[in-house]
Amino acid sequence: MARYDIVIFDLDGTLIDSDDALLQPFLTLGFRSEDIAHGYPVEEFCASIGVDVNRYVELYDTEIVRPYDGAEELVAAVGRWAVCSNKHTVSGRAELARLGWTPEVALFSSDFDGGPKQLGPVLAAVDVPADRALFVGDTQHDATTAIAAGCDFAWAAWNPRTAAASPAGTVLSHPRQVLDLL
Repeated sequence: MARYDIVIFDLDGTLIDSDDALLQPFLTLGFRSEDIAHGYPVEEFCASIGVDVNRYVELYDTEIVRPYDGAEELVAAVGRWAVCSNKHTVSGRAELARLGWTPEVALFSSDFDGGPKQLGPVLAAVDVPADRALFVGDTQHDATTAIAAGCDFAWAAWNPRTAAASPAGTVLSHPRQVLDLL
């Protein structure tokens, strides 16, 4: 019997290398890269720095985002999978469509009323108990989200930013290692 019934992925920094795409709208609006944080709900972060989220989304280029090496093969092989992300819904859905990825469920920031992502609604939508789901992400916020829901968590350390942080716990250096956990 498989250890997990489903793998839930964060999107930015986990399946897709979107750091430049996420940063560019803020740079265009006059912010410095060192003032931009990763992993927070886009609506919340934009509000905290006085940026209209709709303007941010207008400036966000979904075409420059690329999957991490091995991510396309992973989503093709993993079986049941879902997405739970703090990304803006418009951008997230556009990127999934462009990549031809069809997770069982994909919930984004607007699905959480612009607040932090939560795994509970994803688990309910896929009808899987928390102890039968693995959440894979790249930030401490992702790890905290998994713990709060009662899910196991694995670090997407194929993201160089995550690897440089030297996280503790289950650390994966390549997407194919997700399959080893199943």
